[in-house]
Amino acid sequence: MKQWKTYHFIVNGFEMEAVYHVKTIQEIFLPMLRKLTKMQKEKQKRLVIFVAAPPAVGKTTLCQFLEYLSKEQKDITEIQAIGLDGFHYPSDYINSHNAIVCGKTVPMKEVKGCPETYDTEKLEQKLQKIGQEDILWPIYDRNIHDVVEDVVKVDQDIILLEGNWLLLEEEPWTSIRKWADGTILIRAEEEMLKERLIGRKQKGGLSRKAAEEWYENSDRVNVRRVLNDSVKGDLVLWVEEDQDYSMK
Repeated sequence: MKQWKTYHFIVNGFEMEAVYHVKTIQEIFLPMLRKLTKMQKEKQKRLVIFVAAPPAVGKTTLCQFLEYLSKEQKDITEIQAIGLDGFHYPSDYINSHNAIVCGKTVPMKEVKGCPETYDTEKLEQKLQKIGQEDILWPIYDRNIHDVVEDVVKVDQDIILLEGNWLLLEEEPWTSIRKWADGTILIRAEEEMLKERLIGRKQKGGLSRKAAEEWYENSDRVNVRRVLNDSVKGDLVLWVEEDQDYSMK
């Protein structure tokens, strides 16, 4: 029988809850952090690790948990988890521009969250600096549904940058990966992600039918795009049906 443990920790003033299998922490997460610690000490430089995954996998919670876990272990270099979402174009821009997605011109506001709605030039400018100096990082504030610039100070020696599109096998994302010292891809079965995303919309007040329609018209495209068009990471993790992680 699996032994699960629930963790509560504070991130940016908000309490987060994470539930992970004890064996997974001991056999996957801690060895991974020790490997990154060894790499950082050998290279004697700041490491930037890209963590990519489709929507609803739980990558943000995982990365924040790994940050928390690194602070609890004396033999592991403290890591810092940051996100890609602060590089969405501002809402005013999205609401007034179109994007070409899969060969079709569509209003950006209808596909917000797809790779074409990210300011990749701004992202690359930040990544050019992050390896050499402490910088300020933008966030996406879900209370105002917009980007807020220069909120997080990036100052640790190991950085986990998480986002859907970081391992996408197309430009400009392919070129952006030159700034990564390592890559992690998190995968899951599409049907499981579908149910998670539909469940999120239902919690937000939509009916099951409306949530399914939203998934088919929006989320499904992004899920499949990440699963089908991402390159394999240096490490590949799988999220199982019971929410546990495995390596394949």
